[in-house]
Amino acid sequence: MKNFLLTTTLCVTAPAVFAQAHASDVLTTYSNIAEAGYKDSLTTAQTLQAAVDALIAAPSEANLTAAKAAWLAARVPYQQTEVFRFGNAIVDDWEGKVNAWPLDEGLIDYVDASYGGPTDGNEYAVLNVIANPTFKLSGEDIDATEITSDFLEGQLHEADGVEANVATGYHAIEFLLWGQDLNGHSAGAGNRPWTDYAAGEDCTNGNCDRRADYLKAATELLVSDLDWMAGQWSEGGDARAAVLADDNTGISIILTGMGSLSYGEVAGERMRLGVMLNDPEEEHSCFADNTHNDHYYDGLGVQNVYLGSYTRIDGAVVSGASLADLVAEQDVALDGEMQTKLSATMRELGDIKHAAEAGFSYDMMLEAGNASGEDLIMGGVNAFIDQTRTIERVVAAIGLDVIGIEGSDSLDDPDAVFQ
Repeated sequence: MKNFLLTTTLCVTAPAVFAQAHASDVLTTYSNIAEAGYKDSLTTAQTLQAAVDALIAAPSEANLTAAKAAWLAARVPYQQTEVFRFGNAIVDDWEGKVNAWPLDEGLIDYVDASYGGPTDGNEYAVLNVIANPTFKLSGEDIDATEITSDFLEGQLHEADGVEANVATGYHAIEFLLWGQDLNGHSAGAGNRPWTDYAAGEDCTNGNCDRRADYLKAATELLVSDLDWMAGQWSEGGDARAAVLADDNTGISIILTGMGSLSYGEVAGERMRLGVMLNDPEEEHSCFADNTHNDHYYDGLGVQNVYLGSYTRIDGAVVSGASLADLVAEQDVALDGEMQTKLSATMRELGDIKHAAEAGFSYDMMLEAGNASGEDLIMGGVNAFIDQTRTIERVVAAIGLDVIGIEGSDSLDDPDAVFQ
């Protein structure tokens, strides 16, 4: 991810006051929700892994469709965990392996001729490691005859120090399942044929065995990474311990994650920037056309953390003392305002989601001159910005000393986007 200057630093001299809703209880609920969210992400990734194994063992249209469905289902719990980024260093240091975007997909596999070639910013934009078992990388000879999770993580991911060389995680898997979306602003996702995984003469686009090896390795790595992160939030895990170590720091972590995801990351980098550039490649899940769900579940994750309640994939509810309780003890009206703003954001994101599901896809919304599409997206942008302003007020009301909320040029310095 790109790094941006913090757009907000609130300095409040009053000490934090948490009254009867003890901060330690709020932090325990927060940690329990994180643990449950990452465990659900792991479970759905394991289901995806089984579907990928079935596709590789018996390539068919039905098995490719099943793997795609498993990928889409896996995104639902994972997107709700993104609110644990920004404030938690353990999550931030890890996240780039599992959800980095946008990616130069030509690094991984074949792309359409319209994609172009190497660029000044990325010499390896069309490396196509699937078609090339040996190649030079940063002047060194690389042996990629065996595509393993260790190779993807240790040598290929962010090759040559370029962030766009995303070789692992959800979006690399997404590309291997859907292929490029060549529809521009027209309806339709990527359309990779199942025969890209077929054997012998039925194989299309060459190297089907290596493509299967890449998909298998990337999925195995995703499962391993999610298993590790779920452990960080379990009893005795380092992420849980870091949050529970100090009440003020822990509450600051919660609010930093809520504010930064709402403002700089989703409102700015994932939504407003796409509207400014009118570029369908600015979709978060551009191959699968799943961006409307990405935004929706990001928003839901923020709401979950504030209300102290998360509904697991099996329907069980994880809940407890909440930030809402803590805020209400200081200022009932402010808590009401925060909950109203969160609900408003979810309505706006719901409108985007429902429109996309009805056939008005997110890349169609991004087309220049499409006023209704821009209105839908900007409704979400403005709602996220609005709820961030109330998050700032919550920080002041609670009496935290300092909190930094990540910004975005698309919101803070729009002219810089075009420089």
